[in-house]
Amino acid sequence: MKEPVFVAFSTQKGGAGKTTLTVLMASYLYYVRGLKVLVVDCDYPQYSIKEMRDRDVEILKINSTFLKNFNEQRQRLQCDPYPILITKPEEALYKVKNRVENGEEYDIVLFDLPGTVNNQGVAKTVSLMDYIFCPVAADKLILESSLAFAMKVRDEIMTLPDSSIKEMHMVWNLVDARERTELYDRYEEVFEEQLLPTLKTRLPDTKRYRREGSKEASRPVFRSTLLPPDKTLLKGSRLVELVDEILGIIKL
Repeated sequence: MKEPVFVAFSTQKGGAGKTTLTVLMASYLYYVRGLKVLVVDCDYPQYSIKEMRDRDVEILKINSTFLKNFNEQRQRLQCDPYPILITKPEEALYKVKNRVENGEEYDIVLFDLPGTVNNQGVAKTVSLMDYIFCPVAADKLILESSLAFAMKVRDEIMTLPDSSIKEMHMVWNLVDARERTELYDRYEEVFEEQLLPTLKTRLPDTKRYRREGSKEASRPVFRSTLLPPDKTLLKGSRLVELVDEILGIIKL
């Protein structure tokens, strides 16, 4: 039985981009790269990815271009959209393993986890990830919160005897092109001092990352659970570079 790789974009500060990155990576890997993907939305109680899928389904009813692109893609790929498993965090691993044992095959399982690791059930689920990527931005609150989260995972969760975490990496998100590069380099030195490696790919702060389906028929879509990021919007987004770097790390 093939074992999927468990990956989470995880941090405790809202607005760092963990849910957006989870969706974008899932959609790109599934619809473009052809990998078998399962998304686990256990960000209880808001379930943001489930809400995004619900919005996408509603857009199909009112946007003819969105519907046309969806139907063409479905015919080309000959498969349904990737599944989204809704569950409380403490039940997530049991439900995923139950699916695998019942014959469902996945290359990668992407988890959207709650922001806190103070809950014992959440901490246990975090400990059973294979890889964790912690989004961070050059904002004082996000930076301090993400660093505190990563250090807590490093010190209290990765050290557990049954922890499955192989590696944890920081990920620069929402990078302002006007900021000096050396500013990020200095922050990375702090991460390295704390034994927290940083991905080379830095994602820019651009509105395209928030562009979902809408009533506007001609408006290209970047963030969707039913379609991959629009090819024209991919240019300059650094998303492909991020995906390639992560695939190299997780050896998928």
